[in-house]
Order: sequence, then C-alpha cells, then structure tokens
Amino acid sequence: MLRTVRSSIENWPLKAPFRIARGVRTASALVTVEVGEGGVIGRGEGVPSARYGEDVASVTAQIEAVAGAIGEGATRDELRALLPAGSARCALDCALWDMEIRLGRATLDPLHPITTALTVSIDTPEGMAAAARKLGDAALVKVKVNGEQPEACLRAVRAEVPNATLIVDANESWTMAQVERLQPVLAELRIAMLEQPLPAGADDALHGFAALVPICADESCHVTADLDRLRTRYSMVNIKLDKTGGLTEALDLLAGARTMGLGVMVGCMVGTSLSMAPAFHVAQQADFADLDGPWLMREDRPGGLAFAADGRVTPPVAGFWGTTRATPPGA
Repeated sequence: MLRTVRSSIENWPLKAPFRIARGVRTASALVTVEVGEGGVIGRGEGVPSARYGEDVASVTAQIEAVAGAIGEGATRDELRALLPAGSARCALDCALWDMEIRLGRATLDPLHPITTALTVSIDTPEGMAAAARKLGDAALVKVKVNGEQPEACLRAVRAEVPNATLIVDANESWTMAQVERLQPVLAELRIAMLEQPLPAGADDALHGFAALVPICADESCHVTADLDRLRTRYSMVNIKLDKTGGLTEALDLLAGARTMGLGVMVGCMVGTSLSMAPAFHVAQQADFADLDGPWLMREDRPGGLAFAADGRVTPPVAGFWGTTRATPPGA
C-alpha cells in the first residue's frame, strides 16, 4: 500500500530569550512530518540546527527528496541509507515509528515519569542568579555558560539552588586551559557533569585527561560509529534524536554506549513535545535527561509533556505519539 508523506514548517515562540554560547533565539523553527498508510497517520518533528548547517528549507528539501521512497514503503533501516543523520531523518524516522506502532507493527516499552534538567541560559551572573532563583524547587539544573565569567556565573547559580544537582554546558566555548583551570571550581561546586567544553574538532586534547568531574560529549557525538573515538576522551555521551537522525539510531547509540561503559544523557533541541515523546524512550534508561524544550516555549502542543516545578515530567497523554504512559499499578 502506498503511503502519503507531508511536511510543514512551524514557528514556536519562546517564553523568554534563550542564550547559549553560540547565540540567542526567541523562537524555534521546526519541521513536522506526517506519514500516512491505510488511514493511519504517524507524526514526527525535526528541529534544524545552524550548528550543523541546517535550516527549515534544507531539512524540507531533504524530506522531499526521499518522500517517494518512503511513500513506496522504505523502512526505518532503509531510511538510514537514504539520508544522513540529522533533523530531516529524525522527523521521518519518528513519524514512521509512530505510524508503525499505531498499525501494530512495532512496540516500545511503556513510559514512566522522569526528572528533566531545567535550563538557566547565559546572562550576567546577576541575571543567571535571578533565573536560578525561580527554579528553587528544581532537582536538576543545567547551566549554560560560555568562555566569559564561567566561574562567577556558576557560583551565582549554585548559591540560589544549593540542593539541586547541577550540570554545566559550555557548548564548545572553552579552551583546554580553561578546562584545566576550572576543574577545582567544578568539584567545589559539586558539578555532576561538564558538557562539551571544547570545540568538537579540538577535543583530542581531552584524550587521557584526568577530569575531576565527568565530561560529556554533545556536539562531538552523533551516531554509534562515533563511540570508538569518544571513549578515550569522554566518560558520557549526550544522545539527541536530531543528531542521531531519529529514535532508531538513538536506541543503537544508547546500547553501544552502555556496552562501552559510558554514561548517558538524553538531550534535545528546542522543540515541542512531539520531539520529546520519542526521546522519552531513551530517557527511561539515561543517567540524566534534558528534555525541557517545551518548558522553554510560550505554549506546547495539546496533550504534550506535563512539567512540575521540581522538573518532574509526565509523559504525553495516550495517543499523542506511539506508546505513552505506563499502566498504573493495580490497573
């Protein structure tokens, strides 16, 4: 049976400007995909990243280029040969998962609530302290920093959330000298993880480095084949479906990382709950989850993730995407 493939571009405003080391955004431009067969529709979402040379036009063009093959029945495994890892493949892969689950051709384990990091984006130390103060109940806080005043910013945030677990994301903005110099500070402030301090192309300097806190690969880690190189530089990897090209490769990357003894974080681009729902399946087995994209938005898709003040996240409502909530005990 032939399938239908449709894509659309959407723009979702954020609650407040979101600043990381590479820039600031006030809205998130997304590409959504619908794949239909026999009257059943599966949905997926891709969040193009300028860091990887993507925008909504290029992602849409990639989807259109393979729409014929998908329409004629190309599988998720075949999709990996048709498109490189990235947002276009992610949207299609997740739409195929959703459709296959609805048709009874694929299954995923039920989802249970998780705790996600809530993000403090880059600002002055005073501004970041004010933002952290609003997260007083958060169990896990992710602090975005760049190469300017990272110590002052981290101390300001820690003072406001003394009991939270803190993870730090430098988004490739530090030098190796900063990585070395800040190790005692990170240990003193009880930082649980440092994410991608060096540019992906310059992380050879981490080979054999005896870090005081775990260092996690983000921009350096895309697919399972990257693990052999990363295992001597990092002790953790950040799995994002927009980097892996969807849930299919993300699950393989998760299994490969565990086999190598690497810790796992599941992260996200700034997407809606349609991006987070498939990533939630990876988060069930991750050491840390950073799926607060919908929390950063002015509004989310109806029926999406529900966020508590402490970062506890409940899966989407039944029928939102694929397999969702777990059956309550005794039901």
